[in-house]
Amino acid sequence: MTIATSLALAFSLSADAFAASLGKGAALHKPRLGEAARIAAYFGLFELGAPLIGLALGYTIGGYIEAVDHWIAFALLLAVGGRMCYLAIAGNEDEDAPKPKRHGRLVLMATAMATSIDATAVGVTLAYMDLHIPMTILLIGFVTFGMTLSGVLIARVVGPILGRWAEFIGGLCLVAIGVKLLFEHGVFG
Repeated sequence: MTIATSLALAFSLSADAFAASLGKGAALHKPRLGEAARIAAYFGLFELGAPLIGLALGYTIGGYIEAVDHWIAFALLLAVGGRMCYLAIAGNEDEDAPKPKRHGRLVLMATAMATSIDATAVGVTLAYMDLHIPMTILLIGFVTFGMTLSGVLIARVVGPILGRWAEFIGGLCLVAIGVKLLFEHGVFG
């Protein structure tokens, strides 16, 4: 297979992170480039590490993890996305209170982990694909970094226009990604 296959894989795996970064960016008050890069670093590193973990698991206990990985991702995405939706609807007691300028480490780690579960599953199969594994894994991390960075910066512009609806839509996107994973794993069919 070619570098085009590796790039296509990287872009498809980064789509979830891009959607999540739109919500994360919308929940912040005019995120600066530094904060966007910080968020992108979390997502990029988790997405880069996930196939490595999957590769190791594929060699050892791949069949067991594959049976529950989608449920773990769904639970994490539901929790983070549901919280975003709740906060957008409930609003602040003080409507004039400013949005935060940064996300906490745990929130970013949970979201990045949830959106990288599919990369872990792909990692399980990398050993059986005709790809240059190190290059493919690096591309996954770098493409995810770029997509997440652009998602946060897009949300910087769109977030103030849409107000709380941007955060609500971002939360719904996270929940939808979780439900999509369940459909892809045949839970509903």
